[in-house]
Amino acid sequence: MIKNQFIWFLLLFYVVVFNSSHFACAENLIGFIGSVTKPVMEEIIREYQKKTGVEVIAQYGGSGTLLSQMKLAQMGDIYLAGSPDFMEKAKKEKIVEPDSIKIVAYLIPAINVQKGNPKKIQSLHDLIREDIQLVIANPRTVCVGLYAVEVFEHNHLSSLIKPRIKSYTESCEKTANLIALGGADAVMGWEVFSHWEPDKIETIFLKPSEIPRISYIPIAVSRFAKNKKQAKDFVNFVVGYEGKEKFKAKGYITDEPEARRYAPEAVNGGEYLLPLGW
Repeated sequence: MIKNQFIWFLLLFYVVVFNSSHFACAENLIGFIGSVTKPVMEEIIREYQKKTGVEVIAQYGGSGTLLSQMKLAQMGDIYLAGSPDFMEKAKKEKIVEPDSIKIVAYLIPAINVQKGNPKKIQSLHDLIREDIQLVIANPRTVCVGLYAVEVFEHNHLSSLIKPRIKSYTESCEKTANLIALGGADAVMGWEVFSHWEPDKIETIFLKPSEIPRISYIPIAVSRFAKNKKQAKDFVNFVVGYEGKEKFKAKGYITDEPEARRYAPEAVNGGEYLLPLGW
């Protein structure tokens, strides 16, 4: 059933994009964009179109799901992943141009709870409590889910926390929305989630020693790009002054030294392989 829905989505997206009259201009771009950046990328895309006249048709979702879609459909001009893990996969599978990869912003793994923290969650160990409904993103296809597992494994809590997980979400956006709507007591998310919905989401920071790795958001030109020059121009716009300022305005961390304040000894970037059993 899931496979059929996936194939149907690809066929529908192909028909909409390539047969719509507004996409007739060869300069227009297709972006496969991790939903962790949706609050700001929607604004950046509008600004870019206003300045250049080039339309960027964005498909948002989990980074792994988007990568699979690009690979299967053999299409897309831009790939923006929610973490370096999935960009490394894109490099290995020759889906992106390696020399075009640039860093957009940095992400810090954290616990997100409902505003006011009604269950008084203070630490990772509180996620083991029987009265806590915990949700994480799917670690196989969503960057924040993969980082959640890495945090649990690093702190030797997987065997205790895994039975407490209520469900798995399909994207960063859905993970943040779930806690904002009260669908869980806690999610393992990013610290930036509380900037998306400051009246509904609160961040509980992990101890620096509990964070094995800092994440960053990479963007690259796809090898399927029809107009690589235009695609590179868009990438440069996203990581340029205007793009960075928009990310800062939405609460994202845009330089490594600031990110390191939360975890001075953590590894920056790299790739984490999901352990068996997850």
